[in-house]
Amino acid sequence: MRRRLLVIGGDAAGMSAASQARRRRTPDELEIVAFERGNYTSYSACGIPYLVGGEVTEVDDLVARSPEVFRAKHAIEARMRHEVEEIDLARGAVLVRDLERGATSWEGYDDLMIATGAVPRRPELPGSDAPGIFGVQVLDDGVAVREAVLAGAKRAVVIGGGYIGVEMAEAMVRRGLDVTLVDRGPEVMSTLDPDMGALVREALCGMGIDIHTSCAVEGFATADGKVTAVVCEDGEFPADLVVLGLGVRPNSDLAAAAGVPVGVTGGIPTDLRQHAYADAVWAAGDCVETYHLVARRPVAIALGTHANKQGRVAGINLGGGYATFPGVVGTAVSKVCDFEIARTGLKEVEATRAGFEFLTVVVESTTRAGYYPGTTAITVKVIAERRSGRLLGAQIVGREGAAKRIDVFAAALWNEMDVHAMLNMDLSYAPPFSPVWDPVLIAARKAWEAVEADVVRSGPD
Repeated sequence: MRRRLLVIGGDAAGMSAASQARRRRTPDELEIVAFERGNYTSYSACGIPYLVGGEVTEVDDLVARSPEVFRAKHAIEARMRHEVEEIDLARGAVLVRDLERGATSWEGYDDLMIATGAVPRRPELPGSDAPGIFGVQVLDDGVAVREAVLAGAKRAVVIGGGYIGVEMAEAMVRRGLDVTLVDRGPEVMSTLDPDMGALVREALCGMGIDIHTSCAVEGFATADGKVTAVVCEDGEFPADLVVLGLGVRPNSDLAAAAGVPVGVTGGIPTDLRQHAYADAVWAAGDCVETYHLVARRPVAIALGTHANKQGRVAGINLGGGYATFPGVVGTAVSKVCDFEIARTGLKEVEATRAGFEFLTVVVESTTRAGYYPGTTAITVKVIAERRSGRLLGAQIVGREGAAKRIDVFAAALWNEMDVHAMLNMDLSYAPPFSPVWDPVLIAARKAWEAVEADVVRSGPD
């Protein structure tokens, strides 16, 4: 008997799930319909800053598969500009609105895949709904910001110094705008420890971005129905456009309204197979919460890497196979101008929250052999558990060749290695790529020395 799979959300998680299910079930066995309220499917949201900044010139360059490709080559009906407004779990149906025509209809399902993504955090402040204030989460958002920039904007204010904030600030500097970035925290890049975030702030200031940290936004000034300034404790910052870089939250409202449980992070809890609720409801991507393998607790981390993997797992299971998603260690990289930023595992405050006692080391090294042309500085920070020396986290800030070294730390975390085991890892060496002692190995060695010294000082257990 032919089954029907409905997918809510047409980006990474949703369409990965649909594609994997299709690989295992023919159109005669499984009908697949995906509803997407925007204009694009399977796009790279991580590429939005580069579209705004001009490195990517065409919107379609960020689209991996169009709705037409899904229909013609994969027999997946991708209905664009269709928004699911309600889920009726008892009926096994969803209420869908065609945003172009305004018509609504109930669509039944045998299985439901929820991949509603995340939504930008928007401050509840005076004037926050004014035109010219943009959240940046989906490709349509990026197109809107680019249009505002190309329409003649001269001054931009970015609120929040996380990944999207600093990347959008750089993008608008590249376009020639005067850019101010405000953040209520002590440093930008709160995903790093403040000492590492300070290195990022220095890089941003070097690009001409006006940085204001420990600065809370109080509201927005408007004129003629448009935003004209961001009002902060430090004064008003004029703006032709404002980008919200305050992070995102799981877009779980639709699921919660239907009675699907929501976890402590605001995301939808799932089991290892991405099954969410009852027999028919599955979920993946930025709308779910997942398990942090180091902190041993639920987290909600909005990254395309996780969304694609979780969608793949859900789709395999929906297609009759078997797959699991074990969790994450919190690995992420970013770039600001020629500065590369990376992290994995826990930062200091997260390690404390998880109940660990730990030691930290910060190592200055170079990305290549010191005598080789083009070598640049790299700063590596390692967090290790006291006594055991177990790796808990790492952070890197440097120039070309720095960031991807975080993957060595991520692999070590995944396998629960201690820093002593890391310091003898057989990493590659040649002068164009690293010193004979790679910065990863130097940091691991210094961390193990700190662990040994701590044991000597404090004595045996």
